[in-house]
Amino acid sequence: MSHTVDIPQELKTSLRKFRFARRNAGHAAIVVKINKQKLIMEEVEQFDDISIDDLAEELPENSPRYVVLSYELNHSDGRRSFPLVLVNWAPVASEMSLLTLHASALLDFQSTADVSKVIEVRDGAEAFTKDAIDAKLLHA
Repeated sequence: MSHTVDIPQELKTSLRKFRFARRNAGHAAIVVKINKQKLIMEEVEQFDDISIDDLAEELPENSPRYVVLSYELNHSDGRRSFPLVLVNWAPVASEMSLLTLHASALLDFQSTADVSKVIEVRDGAEAFTKDAIDAKLLHA
């Protein structure tokens, strides 16, 4: 059962703008879902200067999402950087066919968004914390 999920040009444009936006503080995110009926990716929402806790609250507990996150990372030497991270939000409570579709389109979305670092989140908001992201990015 091979499905291909289309990434419309308007989403590609939105991702590109998000990727090159200048940021000097805070986290920003663009949330994308798959429309199962149409087999296309759709932008759900963009957030600017949102806390990780608030972002986790915005994500559904039973439906997968791709979250491209511009993450404010504070290094031990005092530097700040804003790496782009792809959060693969795939709660275990999601419908299996949607999870399968989501997983099959992940690499295509990752390459379109041009993000090398992927963080998997399966346990919902409890697993999606600033500490968890810091641990993955600072000790990768």
